[in-house]
Amino acid sequence: MKSISKICLAITLLLSAANTYAQSENLKMETVKINGACDMCKSTIEKAGNISNVAKVEWNTDTKQAVLKYDTVKTSRGEILKRIASVGYDNQDFLAPEDLYNQLPECCQYTREPTLDTNISDNNLDSNKQVHKHVGKTDANQIKTQLQTVINGYFAIKDALVKTDGKSAAVQATELMAVIKAIDMDKLATNEHSTWMKVRQNLTESVESISKTKSISRQRDSFLDLSKYTYELAMVADLSSPVFYQHCPMYNSGKGGHWLSKELNIKNPYFGSSMLTCGKTIETLD
Repeated sequence: MKSISKICLAITLLLSAANTYAQSENLKMETVKINGACDMCKSTIEKAGNISNVAKVEWNTDTKQAVLKYDTVKTSRGEILKRIASVGYDNQDFLAPEDLYNQLPECCQYTREPTLDTNISDNNLDSNKQVHKHVGKTDANQIKTQLQTVINGYFAIKDALVKTDGKSAAVQATELMAVIKAIDMDKLATNEHSTWMKVRQNLTESVESISKTKSISRQRDSFLDLSKYTYELAMVADLSSPVFYQHCPMYNSGKGGHWLSKELNIKNPYFGSSMLTCGKTIETLD
């Protein structure tokens, strides 16, 4: 029995060591410049950058240098620094939006530099859009339409539910999963990035639920949640055409259900042909 216990202990230690080694392979540490002024800045910067078991930021108030430690599989330097810019702090890769800088307490309003260092990325941010100084027209269009591709995938699922076609809805959801995974967060504008980080997990779970079943009732239940998170994306996305936010008062035991549509005419995804025109448009997004 003792020998068996020793063998089990040895195996456990080996597995633990292997796991630790695998984690260390994904761990990256680097030092970057982040502007700020005081201990309050330090607290805000580190809170914005830190994600438990994913990213750790330690900022020095004297040197204005921050040590980033992060899991390269789960995040990137760009994602971390963009979050910090989104709370008002210029850094080595991103400029904070002017309005967010102005909202900082007076003691936190550091001296802004007119230009970033010549060795930094060109992915600077203003309050409305991300500026890509060396990106061609084709790439710029791809960046602009990233969230639009997610919304288009949502529409494909909606159209399948209108037809009460569970098989097609599952296929469209699987395709949307691939679109979600392909989103390059470093190329999202500040407000898009913040919203994407907020809804991504729930959005993914809703789409995955639809992809894993052909039961139309279960798909519609998940679509109710998916519509909520897609609406939040549509609110910040640079839409290629107007999107209509519509409501059915009968769905969900009379609690109602919302959805998004490319068409002003009502085509109800919660009841299909049985109550195709039940509902109304309550908001137009453009």
